Amino acid sequence: MLKTGTKAPNFSLSDQNGDIHTLTEYRGKKVILYFYPKDNTAGCTKQACGFGERYPLFQEKGAVVIGVSKDSVKSHKNFETKYSLPFTLLSDPELDTIKAYDVWKEKKNYGKTYMGILRTTYLIDEDGVIIKAMDKVKASDNPQQMLEFLD
Repeated sequence: MLKTGTKAPNFSLSDQNGDIHTLTEYRGKKVILYFYPKDNTAGCTKQACGFGERYPLFQEKGAVVIGVSKDSVKSHKNFETKYSLPFTLLSDPELDTIKAYDVWKEKKNYGKTYMGILRTTYLIDEDGVIIKAMDKVKASDNPQQMLEFLD
């Protein structure tokens, strides 16, 4: 996980509509950049819907929400449509940004060890500096926690 006070790595990734986004285009706004394992899984759906329900509150505070996983653009589009998600989902199948943000980790589940995305959320300030970093976040609590950090 990257530490607070460090410059957030820039990225150039496709969203659920195939449009390219970079971190630098969000200068002047706070960015909640959250990394999650997989579209349409229980925890990831709770987290995404939590951010979606609170999205107007994030906007009031001058923040944008961006979700990142290694799922395809098509998968993200289906996820967005199914749950009416009002924010950007970025696709990183090559793992470039996922690795740059140090969230590609060894995981264990039911006795099996594998590599995957460790659920992690970063709050990035208007100048592109990480001001809050949370790993091993609880999917259902994360959106409210991030809203409180903005106060």
